Amino acid sequence: MAEIPEWMTAIDPEEKGGPEILRPVRRPVPGPGPGQVLIRVAAAGVNRPDVAQRNGAYPPPPGAPSILGLEVAGEVVALGEGALPELLGQPVCALVAGGGYADYVVAEAGLCLPVPNTLSMVEAAAIPETLFTVWSNVYERAYAADGDRLLVHGGTSGIGTMAILLGRIFQVETIVTAGSDEKCAAAVKLGAAHAINYRSQDYVAEVARITGGKGVDIVLDMVGGAYVPRNLDCLAEDGRHVSIAVLGGAKAEIPIWKIMQKRLTLTGSTLRPRSVAFKTAVADEIASVVWPHVEEGRLKPVIDATFPLAQAADAHRRLDEDHVGKVVLVN
Repeated sequence: MAEIPEWMTAIDPEEKGGPEILRPVRRPVPGPGPGQVLIRVAAAGVNRPDVAQRNGAYPPPPGAPSILGLEVAGEVVALGEGALPELLGQPVCALVAGGGYADYVVAEAGLCLPVPNTLSMVEAAAIPETLFTVWSNVYERAYAADGDRLLVHGGTSGIGTMAILLGRIFQVETIVTAGSDEKCAAAVKLGAAHAINYRSQDYVAEVARITGGKGVDIVLDMVGGAYVPRNLDCLAEDGRHVSIAVLGGAKAEIPIWKIMQKRLTLTGSTLRPRSVAFKTAVADEIASVVWPHVEEGRLKPVIDATFPLAQAADAHRRLDEDHVGKVVLVN
């Protein structure tokens, strides 16, 4: 195994601002602590929380590196105390609390998943953040089951495409919204049962039409704000509303009587600040329930574009364009 250098290239902005602040810098290569591994990064996923951190709205949790990046794929090149020896030299993808936009990153051993030969490193790097998020929120918090109907806003985003792919595997009928007819067509091609152009259609009315007035069992919402009361109109009796972001506003006015009348459940979560123990439990469930589908080639993330690490600014700009699926940095 190649010698580990003392220094590495990373994207670690010291100020907040637009994509132009994402410039390569030199940083010390971190060392793994107890229960951790050091990964030589081959690829790193780019996600909306990275943009929020760049803007100063989503600081890393205590103890996490300030270097951007929440998911990576690469080779394990060093082990901390207590990490399984067989991990050394293995290709893995991992969920990390930060540090992914770099040549090397430390990850918790329990949050690493093996990269099978059905995935490229780029594809593997595009899985952890969206898979952990959708699985923990839709299938754990909202108890999605065979035959449920799910409404997802942002159907061609990384989260949206992952929700579609998982729904196809686990027989959850997925309805999505998107901002153009082209994006709607892409979502249906991926496996969405229905796609609604929210710019030209009233998604509440369309959900009612599609479901024969019954509504959906689950709404996965990344918008917040004024969408929330409209989402409640889309829910069936005993429906579950899960908030995972507030891109459209952090406050909403909701009719409590509707929650009572329909016996609705409103919940939500953020993944990054959760404990290692919680995320390890999610990883264990994913490994046993979802990963066999990855290994057999039935679950592959949708890759929109790749950029070299040094062009992280362009990768962030791509997120603001009409993209479908994930944007990935490669080393």
